[in-house]
Amino acid sequence: MKNVLFVCTGNTCRSPMAEALFRDLVKERADYQVSSAGVAAAPGMPASKHTAALLKDRGLDLASFQSRMLDQKTLEQATHVFAMSSHHMAAIADEFPAQADKVYLVSEFAAEDALRGRDVSDPFGQGRSAYEETLRSLEKILPSLLAYIDQTWKKNDG
Repeated sequence: MKNVLFVCTGNTCRSPMAEALFRDLVKERADYQVSSAGVAAAPGMPASKHTAALLKDRGLDLASFQSRMLDQKTLEQATHVFAMSSHHMAAIADEFPAQADKVYLVSEFAAEDALRGRDVSDPFGQGRSAYEETLRSLEKILPSLLAYIDQTWKKNDG
């Protein structure tokens, strides 16, 4: 089972967006679990209104979504952790050094040179167009991320 975790700051904008989009990419795949968390999240918050609205336009429902703080157990359970920015990667490495080897920048495997290795912009506190830009970036990034996981996943001989 591949357990993919997306991490941002407050777990209300970027990481729930990535979670919902990636979950949709793997919806026919029983070998994936997908979740998200924040390095500075207030637990129990809904996804931001623009995140929820943009995803709803794509048929993805975040009505039951609740933000959560990143913790040791969640990180231990994850097989792949994708941070929205280099700042998030550093925060995880500082607080959970034993888990740092499975943390990647979400854009690390992007097919487009313009996106690869760049932070996903934080639309928090901005208008809908900023959220649309973040969504477009994630829609371009996530298929190559899925391909990376599928190509590198070590099958359990069990």
